[in-house]
Amino acid sequence: MPKSNNPTISQAVDAYLETVLLARSKRTFSTYRNGLRSFQETLAQHKLDPSKTFARDLPEEAIAWFAKDLKVLSPATERLYLTSASNLYEYLAAENWSKPNLPRIRQLIKQRARRPGIRLPQFPNDAIENLLTQVDELTLLSSENHAARLRNLRDRAFLFTLADTGLRVHEACGLRRGDLDWQEYRAIIVGKGNREAVIRFSDRSIKALKDYLNIRSKLDGASGHPLASLPLFARHDRGAGKKVLPIQTNTGRNIVADRVAEFLGQEAVGTITPHSFRHYFVTRVLQATGNLKMAQMLARHQNIAITQRYSHLSDSELDKGYWEAIEQQE
Repeated sequence: MPKSNNPTISQAVDAYLETVLLARSKRTFSTYRNGLRSFQETLAQHKLDPSKTFARDLPEEAIAWFAKDLKVLSPATERLYLTSASNLYEYLAAENWSKPNLPRIRQLIKQRARRPGIRLPQFPNDAIENLLTQVDELTLLSSENHAARLRNLRDRAFLFTLADTGLRVHEACGLRRGDLDWQEYRAIIVGKGNREAVIRFSDRSIKALKDYLNIRSKLDGASGHPLASLPLFARHDRGAGKKVLPIQTNTGRNIVADRVAEFLGQEAVGTITPHSFRHYFVTRVLQATGNLKMAQMLARHQNIAITQRYSHLSDSELDKGYWEAIEQQE
């Protein structure tokens, strides 16, 4: 902390970054440090030496100068750096080292900052289809032991569940046997935002789940717990032993990565993630129904604008439509 109650801008920045380091992640600290380093460079360009200028003399207009200099960076980085500078002003006010007009600073940022562009969700649709086709053959593979066969059938059921329900990976990992209504092919979960939602399962996902749970029946029966309370997807490793323990989110991610490597090759790892299956699910619903509202409800998007990002047509569909339209005019 600065020894003086009247620190320079550089001293105030160092003091502020100390609080960030204690309260935030190392990644956030690194981003804020880079942002405030750039902010001080902007001040120097306007003949304000941060090492000599007192924090109390930091002008509010400096945030506008900074926003202009950040146009060479991506919109997302621009907003992160502006946030670091804006938070510095708030820190100065809290420490009584300066009396900036904080609403004006926020307004200056709002007027000058760009909004990050919305990217279309990217995922390799054909590769996911290929993966699911090969995963379905896991039931035919000979396994070295019972645990290996359990893992094969669990992973098959897990990937079909991700692909056909739109569940987020942590939601799928948290499912219990009692959550499913096996007659109605439904489950009630508490999802994002602590909101209760109904999830629907396909024929193939239910079949895959039954195949998996059938060979797990002896293990479940010996657990000493009611079947309804047991996890839908369990661990089958040495650490779990004979206990029926739920898989964690990291395990869910590893299932995807391991099966992608096995069936599509190591070079494909990272191109398909658990969230890729959610994109795949929403796009399939839209392509099959053309109903944006239905896709929003099934994906549990609060804002329909999020669902709308998936309603783009593929290049092949655009090509087909183009040539059909042109040929009708000729």
